[in-house]
Formats: sequence, C-alpha cells, structure tokens
Amino acid sequence: MQNRNLPEVKLGIIAVSRDCFIRSLSENRRHAVVEAATRIGLALEEIPVTVENERDALRAVEAACAQGCNALLVFLGNFGPETPETLIAQRFKGPVMYAAAAEERGDDLINGRGDAYCGMLNCSYNLGLRHLRAYIPPYPVGTAEEVARMAQGFVPIARAALGLSGLKIITFGPRPQDFFACNAPIKPLYDLGVEVEENSELDLLVSYHGHEGDPRIGEVVQDMAAELGVSGNTYPDLLPRMAQFELTLLDWAEEHRGARDYVAFADKCWPAFPKEFGFEPCYVNSRLASRGIPVACEVDIYGALSEYLGACVSNDAVTLLDINNSVPRDLFDTDIAPRFPGYQPSDTFMGFHCGNTPFCKLSRKAENHQKPGKINYQIIQHRLLEKGQDEPDFTRGTLEGDIESGPMTLFRLQSTAGCGLRAYVAEGEILPVGTRSFGGIGIIAIPEMGRFYRHVLIEGRFPHHGAVAFGHHGRAIFEALRLMGVEEIAHNQGKDRPYPTECPF
Repeated sequence: MQNRNLPEVKLGIIAVSRDCFIRSLSENRRHAVVEAATRIGLALEEIPVTVENERDALRAVEAACAQGCNALLVFLGNFGPETPETLIAQRFKGPVMYAAAAEERGDDLINGRGDAYCGMLNCSYNLGLRHLRAYIPPYPVGTAEEVARMAQGFVPIARAALGLSGLKIITFGPRPQDFFACNAPIKPLYDLGVEVEENSELDLLVSYHGHEGDPRIGEVVQDMAAELGVSGNTYPDLLPRMAQFELTLLDWAEEHRGARDYVAFADKCWPAFPKEFGFEPCYVNSRLASRGIPVACEVDIYGALSEYLGACVSNDAVTLLDINNSVPRDLFDTDIAPRFPGYQPSDTFMGFHCGNTPFCKLSRKAENHQKPGKINYQIIQHRLLEKGQDEPDFTRGTLEGDIESGPMTLFRLQSTAGCGLRAYVAEGEILPVGTRSFGGIGIIAIPEMGRFYRHVLIEGRFPHHGAVAFGHHGRAIFEALRLMGVEEIAHNQGKDRPYPTECPF
C-alpha cells in the first residue's frame, strides 16, 4: 500500500530531571532507552536538552521541532519537575506520551534511585490541572527495554492523532434519505480538528466529464488489469471509465485538500450514480482505500472518519462493512461448528458491502466454498435500476469476493444526535469459510457478539456501517480515541461481565 496519505511519525525522546536528583541518572537512562529502541527497530530521536525548569522545557520543544519530531516521549528518568514536564505537552503541537524509569538494581538504591514511580503520579495530576491530553501507557514504569516497547506501541496511536488533526473529509451528495443511520451532526468533527468539504454529485459528474480523454487513463487501466489478473478482470471494457473516475477523485483530493495534509471521501454511490456515470464506483473506492484514502459509501462521514482512523493505526488497507446478516444455522453447523467449536451461532455474523473492500484483502483461493475476488455487478441495483435485464450494464463495477480470513478489529467513531462522540471497538476474526453469497463479504466471529450487538450497537444507537481493520488493533484504537478526548468507548464484555442494560434474570 502507498502510504502517502498517512502521517509519518518521527518520535523524539526528552528526558526530564528534578533538580534535587542526579541529572546524569535521567540522561543515562534516556540513552539506554534510545539504544533499546534501536535494537527493536524503532527510530527514536534523542533530544539533547534535559528539562529541569521551564526555560529548559521551551528549549527542549524547540530542539525537538528543529529535529523534525512530530511526536514526543517525555521520559521521567527520575522524579521529574512537575510544571516543566507538563509544559512540554502544552507547547508541543503533536501527540505526547509520558513514561517513567524503573529502578535497575537492588544494590544501587541510594545514588541510583530515581523515584520516577512517584513522579508519574504528580505528572498525571499536573496534566489534569492544565487540561492537557497525553498518552500514558497501561503500566508506564519500566526498564529501558520496556519503555522502548511502550514507545513502539505509541507510534500507531500518534499516527492516528496526527492524521485526524490534519484530515479533511470530502463529500459528494446529500446523505441518503433512506439511510438516516449515515446522518449525524458534523460539529464534533471540528472538535476533533477534522475539516469537512461538502459538494454536490453534480460537481463530481462535471469533474468526471472534464477528465474524458485524460492521457493518464491508459496507465491506470494497465495497473487495474495487473491488479485484477485474468480471473478478476471480468469486464475489461469497463476499466477506462473506472480509471477516468479514479483520476477524477485523486485530482479532486489534490486540488481541494487546501491547508490540510490528508483526505478521505464520503460519496453518494446510488441510486443516481451508476446510471449517470455508467458504472458502480466500488472498485475505484477500494483502490483508493488500499492507498490510505478511504472512500466511505452512502456519504457516511463518520464511516470515512473511522476508516481513516483504522488506516492510521494499522498502517494498512481498511474497509467499511454493513453489520449485515446472521449466519444460517445449517451453514454454521456444517462449516463452522466442526472447525471452530469455541463459537456459538450468535458469535458470528456476515459483514457485507457491495464491493469496496480492497482487492488485496479478498480471498485468492476457492477452498471451503470461498469466492476469489473479481469485478462483478451489483445484484440489488441490477434488480432496482436495470429491472433484472439479462446483461448488466451500468450496475457493473463492484469488487466481489469473500474477504480473506484472519484477525480483524471492528470499530466505529460516531456522533450522537446531541453532538457527543461515542465509539466501540471489538476484536475477532474473519473465518476461512465461504459465505455462498454476493458482494464483498465475510463471516466474522467475535466472542459474545450477540450480547455486544444488543447492548452496545443497538442500545448505543450505532448505525449499520462498521469499519474493519485487518489484524488485532483494539488497544491502539482504544488509546487513540482516549487521547483525542472520546470518553464513551464500548467493547464486547465476557459472559461474567453484564452490560448496564442487560437483564440479570
């Protein structure tokens, strides 16, 4: 995936030292963290200014910016000065993490004792006094190796914070009348630092026609054909039209990003789109998503926001799926229960969309009834718009196939009707079981999904679209949301942990 639409995190480390402690203790421990980071492949920029007072804090921030850092680890090598160390987070314009040094040896607890365990308490207290948001790991005290791993875990969180603070979501078309679930106030986006540019479908159509005969179309067609292969390229006559549309979106992104660094789209894709453009946009949407430029279906602005969050955290392609239908009991009994005895039918469901899941995330094999990826037509739109005629025409352009099996994370960040922000995160897996259905689709298993569905998704008034990141990224997504000030974050509870709305009888 080309990550040109995702931030590159350059993480710096600033050591702080309380002036009644030995300064070299904090500096030596900073050196040790940098060396440990190098051993695990993490580039950690060492800032030479050790912070003991407020002027030091200003100089350290200036030095970090001069070295190109856009994220910081403030490291309490000893107790640390409460006010100066928190002023770093106040003055620095990127995400900041705080961690503290553990004591190294039992025979060095006089000059070698730093009391950073105690200092982290005062640090947190002072961050709160100043209403500053910073990332503090689950257990923020450790050896050099442990702190280096904490810093490594901070990178995807920092990438998400940087990405959303520099994001513009570009929309085309009003949100659909029959999809009120995709409608939500946009004011909370501005609270997050996200910009929104809303356009008409007509604006997009005019721009698309303006790209007719674009000399770059042939090159994009070749790239599409190479990606799809012989078996996936079922409608080669359609590729020039789709290539023209891809160039339209990419050019719009460049011309309209304005003062922002990153873009995502939320586009109206039916019912007018296919007839007027001559194809379904799904495959093109999937290609942009594979480059870190999500294109959410049905003008789902918070779907686009969630997808972009997932792309930042996973540094990988993501998708947006309907939390769509239950798994038939006979299919569960024959294809799932014998191979995955730990799941109940209510733990499983099918995640579906017409065809926006990137080709790289679709199955490549036909085992266990799985369908490999290919360009297809949208069956529902064909019924509706083409009245089921024998040969589909403008309803072609979806990317159909069973989604590749493996670990996944289902999540969404959403505005409430009252302009609050809430989210959910749940980890599970996509099963290597054929769906025997149409669209881009997969059988998803999440422990206690039935209860999560009822007491979080339904009770929390979440819409039917869920973002999917490939891999288990629940912790990073959860921590990124908290860093951005989202306080209501739900997750799936075990059997022994009832939800507040769950009947105890």
